[in-house]
Amino acid sequence: MAVFPNKKFRGAADANNFATKYRALMAKHPFLLFGLPFMSVIVAGSFVLTPATAVRYEKHDRRVRQMTREEELGVGKAGRRVNMKDEYYRLAAKDLDDWEQKRVKRLPGENDGIL
Repeated sequence: MAVFPNKKFRGAADANNFATKYRALMAKHPFLLFGLPFMSVIVAGSFVLTPATAVRYEKHDRRVRQMTREEELGVGKAGRRVNMKDEYYRLAAKDLDDWEQKRVKRLPGENDGIL
């Protein structure tokens, strides 16, 4: 029986093709022609994306900032300034034991919850 060679037949048209030459070299040096470029793209991508991520977080920090205690108490209120001691004495002056529960008036057609 005849022994056939292990090499695959490549036609004359494929002999000068870039892909054919690259494939042949890749079989000899896989890390140099595939692994090294792949890892360099990953590392270069991290250096490129780091400033973009920093811009995102800087934008978030400009929008969200820490408020002082006075600003917290005055948020959403156009009324008077709040002083905790005055609020305590104002609440203590009210008679909290004398109160009456009142039902809220319902809109027409709304269920009032009475069975």
